[in-house]
Amino acid sequence: MVETGTEFSVPVSFRQAVTSQEPISSTGTTTTDNANLEPMALVIRRSQIHADGVYTTLPIRKRAVVTEYTGPRLTNSQADDIYEHSPRTYLFGLVDGEHVIDGDGIAAFINHCCDPNCEADEIKGRVIIRAMRNIDAGEELAYDYNLYDGDPEDSAPCWCGAKKCRGSMYSAKELVDRKSVV
Repeated sequence: MVETGTEFSVPVSFRQAVTSQEPISSTGTTTTDNANLEPMALVIRRSQIHADGVYTTLPIRKRAVVTEYTGPRLTNSQADDIYEHSPRTYLFGLVDGEHVIDGDGIAAFINHCCDPNCEADEIKGRVIIRAMRNIDAGEELAYDYNLYDGDPEDSAPCWCGAKKCRGSMYSAKELVDRKSVV
């Protein structure tokens, strides 16, 4: 796990983040062409949003791959067993609805925001964090978690402070579904 503190520098390039496999290009195909891969300098420090967050020390161009959400793949049942009583998790639900990634890299520290500057794309079972717009050096990175499950009593409060904050990390659809059940 990445240590946190006042500031922890992690020079990361997408190639370094996925050393066990070839990088994925912006089109979702594997490639040995490094043209789309930009070096990233990411740091973990106290967040304006919540706890610790990830900041960039260099500008990032729109659509650039920032990092990959890495960690062991678990079934939902395994994750429930491990984290049943844990107040904090770094789990990323995969599209199949049956598995999660138990985050163990810098991407696990990227916070939720209802007005994010990044997005998460699942490509061939891998979760890529990509810039949605140009991001200035010094900005905190964030993506919309769009949570879709959890304890009915857990409102998953959001602290992003965006003008159109939903007040929850749940997706807009999930919030509507939860209201219809009540």
